[in-house]
Formats: sequence, C-alpha cells, structure tokens
Amino acid sequence: MMNASSPFNADPDRVAFDRSELGIILSVYGRMVAAGEWRDYAMSFLRDVAVFSVFRHAAEHPLYRIEKRPKLRAAQGAYAVIGMDGRILKRGHDLAMVLRVLEKKLIRAVD
Repeated sequence: MMNASSPFNADPDRVAFDRSELGIILSVYGRMVAAGEWRDYAMSFLRDVAVFSVFRHAAEHPLYRIEKRPKLRAAQGAYAVIGMDGRILKRGHDLAMVLRVLEKKLIRAVD
C-alpha cells in the first residue's frame, strides 16, 4: 500500500504516470541510454498532463516528450510522443504501442 507522501498519489488534482506506465517508459529509456542516444530525463505532473521528457544533455531542450492526457482518452488516446519541434509523432490508447515510434530511432542502416 502506498503512503500519502508517494509521488504516485501526492496530489489528486494532478495527472501522474502509474507504476506500470513508468515501468514501460523506463524500459524504453534504459535501452536508449544503453544505445548512447539519451542521457537524462525529467518528469512533470500537472493538472491536465503528466510529462516524461528525455534529453541528450541535461542543459538542452528535450528531444522527446512522452505525455499522458487523460481528458483525450476517449478521443485520440491519452498518450502521445512529441518531438523537439512540437510535432506529435504518435498518439494512441496503448502506451507501449505509442512508444514504438521511439524504438525505430534505434534501427539504423549499417554502412
């Protein structure tokens, strides 16, 4: 049982990733770190959105933002991956499927 000081339920007025969502995100994050693509991350839990931002270097803009917007659950889907330029790269109802757009970044042509 989680206590009241847990980040997962600290503020009921804010959107947060649950443990299973964080597990899925951190699995992709770990593979990208191991591949040398990502170096840092940050999380924000706001009133309408939870954001997991990934960085190549800590002092720059995020390469990607993984967002959870529960209000869009019935429409386009609660999850989205957004690029550095603000374009939505993938949106959907299944977090693992949405994150696959990032996995494609690991596949490179070999000379």
